[in-house]
Amino acid sequence: MYLLQVSNTAVTHDPDSSFWYLPIAIQLIFAIIFVAGMMGVTHWLGPKRNTSDKLETFASGIKSHGDARQPMAIKYFLVAILFVLFDVEVIFFYPYAVNFKALGWSGFGAVLMFIAFFLCGFIYIIKKGALKWED
Repeated sequence: MYLLQVSNTAVTHDPDSSFWYLPIAIQLIFAIIFVAGMMGVTHWLGPKRNTSDKLETFASGIKSHGDARQPMAIKYFLVAILFVLFDVEVIFFYPYAVNFKALGWSGFGAVLMFIAFFLCGFIYIIKKGALKWED
């Protein structure tokens, strides 16, 4: 008869292994099951009366008119690009401002390259007239 000797040492895992993603995967699986379950329960138990008022399109309380597939003015998209440019600029400049000493000249070069890309988009928006608000 062989006896198995159990060691008192804890099992160690490599800190770079995928073992440490297991709790995240379990939480993600439970979240997906919970959301799918709640959607199923509300669909199963919810009321199903399709009245003419419910089937009518609604946008901010204003009656809709015209076709939804009509061409949209380019001004809308240019303003959206402008917002994204300024939003991304602020997001990426903050970490650089906090760590600019540690990043050195290579970090400074990367920020200059980022500013160059930003200015290309900004010049494109200016040339398209997105900053003219007379319309």
